[in-house]
Amino acid sequence: MSSKKPMYLHRNASGAPARMPRGYDAQFKVTPAYRASLPDMMETAESIAGGNVPIQQVGISNFKLPLLYRTKDNRTLTLETSVTGTVSLQAELKGINMSRIMRSFYEHKDGVTTGEWMGKVLKAYLRKVESKAARLKLRFSYPMLQKSLRSGLEGYQFYDVAFEGVMTAEGRYRRFIHFDFVYSSACPCSAELAEHARDLRGSYTVPHSQRSKARLTIEEATGKKIWIEEIQALCVRALSTETQVMVKREDEQAFAELNGAHLKFVEDAARLLYAELAKDKRIADFQVACSHQESLHSHDAVSVICKGVPGGFTADFSDFGSLAC
Repeated sequence: MSSKKPMYLHRNASGAPARMPRGYDAQFKVTPAYRASLPDMMETAESIAGGNVPIQQVGISNFKLPLLYRTKDNRTLTLETSVTGTVSLQAELKGINMSRIMRSFYEHKDGVTTGEWMGKVLKAYLRKVESKAARLKLRFSYPMLQKSLRSGLEGYQFYDVAFEGVMTAEGRYRRFIHFDFVYSSACPCSAELAEHARDLRGSYTVPHSQRSKARLTIEEATGKKIWIEEIQALCVRALSTETQVMVKREDEQAFAELNGAHLKFVEDAARLLYAELAKDKRIADFQVACSHQESLHSHDAVSVICKGVPGGFTADFSDFGSLAC
């Protein structure tokens, strides 16, 4: 038997209308008076839920928009960017107006993304939400045209990059660049054992190597700028064996020779990058995390190193799963 109970949002089985009518009025226009009448949770007198304590970071993550970036050769790229913006929240405040963070961005969206530009955005939304500290992180994929080793082919390599700006409660502005570099690491031990088998027993072997990733976090020195292209070049100088985009047989052979010339453990990779980063005066501080995703083992080999600046990075990195490549 059909139910004849009244429904709140739908007609019931007997055809009686819903208690609560539903509909969207496309013709409705918001007036200033109507807008002023809307409830505002920032004005609530309701007590704070949970502990009455400050929150170090609260905001929004992964809202996307196209932003402008300048290349070292003065071209401008428009790249899809994932934005995370947070502020601190005082204990006596219930919450923040999240949309103000986004609006601050859209007010500056036509500017070229630089450390100075990020500082302006941070100051703008600190004013809007009346906070004391703020953090901003922009993640994007940066294309660079790379030549093959011997054939002359070209292809685009894409680098995972993030710009980060931090405004401390004391008013200090710090800016960081996060840069992921993917390379090949051929194991020195495996190479030695392979040559031993060939020399003593005439046995053909293939030493193991693996795709590997280094994540550099760089703090720029005050008044200095380092380009993304220069960070990539620094990594190539240090490690030599960046993975290739377009290859023919001669390139594949060249890559095998390049790996043979630059055997490296994960400890070597960290120290090689350290040596290049430490001598660059544009870099105030840095941290490097490396992961060699081994073809020999079912686990990865990892290392972390930092410059050792007092009060700076402390090699506190454990999210090695994010270095999968």
